[in-house]
Amino acid sequence: MLLATWNINSIRARIELLSDWLERRRPDVVCLQETKVVDELFPVGTLGQLGYHAAFVGEKSYNGVAILSREPLADIRVGFPLPTNHDQRLISGIIGGIRVYSAYFPNGRDPLSPHYEEKLAWIDGLGDLIVEERAPNGNSIALLGDFNVAPEPRDVYSPEEMEGHIHFTLGERAALKGLLDRGLVDAFRLRRTESGLYSWWDYRAAAFRRNLGLRIDHVWATPELAPRVTDAFIDIDERRKEHCSDHTPVVVELAD
Repeated sequence: MLLATWNINSIRARIELLSDWLERRRPDVVCLQETKVVDELFPVGTLGQLGYHAAFVGEKSYNGVAILSREPLADIRVGFPLPTNHDQRLISGIIGGIRVYSAYFPNGRDPLSPHYEEKLAWIDGLGDLIVEERAPNGNSIALLGDFNVAPEPRDVYSPEEMEGHIHFTLGERAALKGLLDRGLVDAFRLRRTESGLYSWWDYRAAAFRRNLGLRIDHVWATPELAPRVTDAFIDIDERRKEHCSDHTPVVVELAD
């Protein structure tokens, strides 16, 4: 089973890039973030012609998450880790005995802003949701998405330069560690341990050409899925294309 996550940064603006990638890679499940489209305009027909079912929830111009799958999802749920924040950032469904989440973590904007504290609270609230889902029967879980946090120094182009800046603060890394401690593993890192693997590059300052990247898009899973992880890669070629997203797909393969 190929699981992928991709912050598409507007699905309608990049439907041709997405369609081409789906035809070439044929992933079983793709979690999308920042779809930036109301539900009535989501491109269900185009994706259906490619052989994909779609579960989605969106809003105009901002946020929006989706799960594309070659088989229909069961028990689709929209989640709100913070009761006071109804941004469309979390959707999940069951496929192959795994509850798959597509998550778009808040950006946080600036460590000195109220948005930063809300980001930390959102991550903690997501942990509560996952524990609640897992508790009754030990469901397997795969959490995919744009976490907007680089967990370790090897996940940023320059730890010294990035330290204390959004995406790489002590508070964010501690919040992510707390989420891991709720019973998850970084599935990507089970197969790829080297530094210099990034999933996002700013559009500005020629960041991609200079490889000033961050690994902020992740595939995490509950521990019983770990032995099934056979491969992991970042499809960097998608970031080289014209009119591309500033993120590129992250893919993890699970043995059946």
